[in-house]
Amino acid sequence: MRGRNMYLLPLVLFVLWLPAGCARQNAPASGPELTGILPGAFTPLPLGSIHPRGWLEQQLRIQADGLSGHLDEVWPDVARSGWIGGESEGWERGPYWLDGVVPLAWLLEDARLKEKAALWMDYILSHQQADGWLGPVQDPNREKYKSYDPWPVYVFLKALTQYCEASGDERAVPAMQKFFTKLDTLLDSQPLFEWGQYRWADLVLSLHWLYDRTGDSTLLALAQKVHDQGYDWRGEFENFPFPQKMQRKNTVMSSHGVNNAMALKTPAVWFRQSRLAADSLAPAQMIAALDRYHGQVTGMFTCDEHLAGKNPSQGTELCTVVEYMYSLENIIRVLGDPAFGDRLELIAFNALPATFKPDMWAHQYDQQVNQAVCQVSEDNLYVDNGPRSNLYGLEPNYGCCTANLSQGWPKLATHLWMKTAGGGLAAVAYAPCEMNTELNGAPVRIRLETDYPFGEELTFTVEAQDKTAFPILLRIPAWAAGPTLSLDGEALPAPNPRTFCRVERNWSGTHTLSLRLPMPLRIQRRYHDSISLLKGPLVLALKIDERWEKVAGELPHADWAVYPESAWNYALQVDTLDPSGSMSMESRPVGRMPFSPEGAPLVVHVKGRRLSGWGLEHSAAGELPQSPVSSEAPLEDLELIPYGSTDLRIGEFPLLQ
Repeated sequence: MRGRNMYLLPLVLFVLWLPAGCARQNAPASGPELTGILPGAFTPLPLGSIHPRGWLEQQLRIQADGLSGHLDEVWPDVARSGWIGGESEGWERGPYWLDGVVPLAWLLEDARLKEKAALWMDYILSHQQADGWLGPVQDPNREKYKSYDPWPVYVFLKALTQYCEASGDERAVPAMQKFFTKLDTLLDSQPLFEWGQYRWADLVLSLHWLYDRTGDSTLLALAQKVHDQGYDWRGEFENFPFPQKMQRKNTVMSSHGVNNAMALKTPAVWFRQSRLAADSLAPAQMIAALDRYHGQVTGMFTCDEHLAGKNPSQGTELCTVVEYMYSLENIIRVLGDPAFGDRLELIAFNALPATFKPDMWAHQYDQQVNQAVCQVSEDNLYVDNGPRSNLYGLEPNYGCCTANLSQGWPKLATHLWMKTAGGGLAAVAYAPCEMNTELNGAPVRIRLETDYPFGEELTFTVEAQDKTAFPILLRIPAWAAGPTLSLDGEALPAPNPRTFCRVERNWSGTHTLSLRLPMPLRIQRRYHDSISLLKGPLVLALKIDERWEKVAGELPHADWAVYPESAWNYALQVDTLDPSGSMSMESRPVGRMPFSPEGAPLVVHVKGRRLSGWGLEHSAAGELPQSPVSSEAPLEDLELIPYGSTDLRIGEFPLLQ
């Protein structure tokens, strides 16, 4: 088995060992003759170009029918947001919600959600201040805040750029130009502070978006000013200062989990302007550091709410999950490295769905890889989160995740396909969808029919009305064992893992590309030499019988505790050299709700014994015993299902001798 760091090799090493016939897309070389900003390896398609199909469309419909589609009706911080003239919170929560609902509306072609987005945009754009400021001016009497706080505007601008692409609203560009003129002057007297100082890359994204459309060089000068006033994330990770679980008294902004997830994209975003090799290498190095000291099998790292070590009972904040995904989507579009697509899928198909109630009417603030119970508890092991943090509810702990949760699934869907710098198309992540665009002035449509990540077969139907030559790049994951590819029934050379496999043709009419990505069971060694089991991009976790108890609120957006109704403290009996020989697999049809215990499309049967000395501590699964372990308990048949289909779970197991 290859080591975990196979995903994290520095980019320069990928160039050296890639085999002929498949290519990692490199960002253009730097040089003094270049002006402006680099285009990056890939370019995201405008919102509206990709439409979900199959299970992904159903998942987005569940989201639209749940909290995301109704938050402005049931939650005062959005329903009466200061951004639309209300008396409730007028800071980040309204923009957070809008940033997810805009892509959700256009992905589903949902008239109701489109109308909601338009009402917000109409109010905000029509109330832009004479000096160019967008959104509310903050109350100067609020502790730690200043009247003009640019941070929440960063989030609004992300929503606005998507809305502009999808709707064609001509007000967006001049509104942004006016705001940036105001901001440029403001930063001379009031430099970036607090959240805006640590999350500056989100602002540069919008500056670069506008520059790509206008060519206005003053935007790059402003981006340089923002960079100079922003926190030096690359410098921090060159000598990573947080190798242990944080103590509450020592927490700082740079140990904050969400800040770190957002920071991961910072060097790649800035690489477009800096052209520095160190910026292109930094994202992989930053991810490696977080994995080394705080990593979890889901591809996430612990942060409850600050960095919390490798114990799988520590929590990970939902905001961190969706922001990590967004960082990866931006890193891969700039650097073109398939390893970031692998990581994106690992998080999206495991950590993202696991933190929601299956109907998406409730969410957790913190999820745990070893999550044996979800209950209100003052006696908890979090760095600095409260007693309700792992409840499923409307607003457990803090409301930031309530507002920000909406972007996860929609932004994954909008980044499944991107254009390449060479005039082709790249599949950077896989889920059933249909993509429509133009290449060389000719319309092109690609439909992907698949049950992936629950199945190994991916069928791409490529339609080109006019004869046109372009490459299609298919990401081949690192875990794929013996992948195969055919075009119109004829086998093509076997693609190599860890690459984008290039299929270049003079396309005309309809063609079928068939890709198979075999998913053997594999083992990953984890905390205290425990083991986790994976199949393709899916982490497998113990299915625990559960009892839901409403503890607050009203249906459908109530708060829930979840209690185990079956044992969870098992050590597994697995042959680490041949894990498939220790278990059997059962596949089921992908139904309406695959990310639920009842709807899990995959069940793995394995054997294990209970460990009597492993119990609850601080309202969580206790410290993992050092593996290997012994037990005199009877050998039992256990069921593992995809991590994302669980509510309670064990994802890192002691290993029996």
